[in-house]
Amino acid sequence: MRVIDRRQNPQGKSLANRQRFVRRVKRQVAEAVRQASAERSIRDLADGEQIAIPSDSLREPRFRHDGKTGRQQGVLPGNKEYKEGDRIPRPSGGNGSAGREGSPDGEGEDSFGFVLSREEFLDIFLEDLELPDLMKKSVTRSEQMSFQRAGYATSGTPSNVNLLRTMRNSLSRRIALHRPRTQEMRALEERIQLLEAEQPEDPELEELRAKLHQLRRRQKEIPFLDPIDVRFNRFEAVPRPITQAVMFCLMDVSGSMSEEMKDLAKRFFMLLYLFIQRRYRHVEIVFIRHTHHAEEVDEETFFYSRETGGTIVSTALEEMRRIIRERFPPADWNIYGAQASDGDNMTPDGPQVASILEQDLLPISQYFAYIEVSGGVGELLRTQSNLWQTYAPFAAAHRNFAARRVAKRGDIYPVFRELFTPEPQGS
Repeated sequence: MRVIDRRQNPQGKSLANRQRFVRRVKRQVAEAVRQASAERSIRDLADGEQIAIPSDSLREPRFRHDGKTGRQQGVLPGNKEYKEGDRIPRPSGGNGSAGREGSPDGEGEDSFGFVLSREEFLDIFLEDLELPDLMKKSVTRSEQMSFQRAGYATSGTPSNVNLLRTMRNSLSRRIALHRPRTQEMRALEERIQLLEAEQPEDPELEELRAKLHQLRRRQKEIPFLDPIDVRFNRFEAVPRPITQAVMFCLMDVSGSMSEEMKDLAKRFFMLLYLFIQRRYRHVEIVFIRHTHHAEEVDEETFFYSRETGGTIVSTALEEMRRIIRERFPPADWNIYGAQASDGDNMTPDGPQVASILEQDLLPISQYFAYIEVSGGVGELLRTQSNLWQTYAPFAAAHRNFAARRVAKRGDIYPVFRELFTPEPQGS
């Protein structure tokens, strides 16, 4: 039996089904996202993506009837071979399970394609990443809001009614307006009943009846509980403090960096930029480009300018040190650094680079990552570069320093995840 649902599907109705589907094939989707990211342009890295996953991953277990056992009933079309009451023999061969055969014309469906939205793409792309060793320091901004009691309000939801305050207002209003009390009216009624029984002609009886009538009318005019008495608990959104952090992005754009190398470096920094913007809304990002001199630039210039020149790496570290001293006191900020270069540097500049890194930057940095890009896999086998030889001792001696090498687009994402995946607890 086949059931077809022909009910209208309003927009957004299938969102929960889509989310369940993405969770079920998450591993396959994550692998497809990583492969897709390696082929995308830098400008399109944060957009949605149409991906394809193996159709085998969509299969779900199902219960089937064993063709060799049990009793089956069904409606069959008319035929010339069998008559009413005849027993139809079971088909010979097979083990009751379905099999797969190739199509006779060689065509088939090997994968299932669908489109990920930008939010879904980034959620999967940047999952489980975080800035290492983020510590609580001075706070000036907020990312989330928390609600706390802030007095009372005259409007709100029934669940927020403050009974104590409401009844206090009601009592104050009734006292101020001289609303008759029930005890007073009951005593007056008893007095009237007594006079009616003993002295029905007493002139005081009419006065008491008139007073009782006035009290009853006044009680109706002044209700026990009025809408103006009701008070609701008021809650106010209060900023929840978060930790301050700044990320320094240092990129070599000298003449020794080929366009392929620059593309690799830009891809790494684009991933870093997306990651920080996605996970840490108020983290400051400082972009520094350097040749034989370094300067702080904006995002557009950092990723798309074509400036070139000689190579002196220490200028970038000096610029980072200067900016930290002027704008980001280490006592108040978590400081992170990421540097990308082809490794070429003037030999006399090596001691200056090591000195700035060891004495000024690493002691105040939570984490510093160095990425060395090359023109191909074969380049990684050559003699270590000047800058790599300078940085190698720091990678072994300092826990907050890491150095990695990449040779092709496919290396960027694994290296990026390796650098920013949190370590397991207790490691």
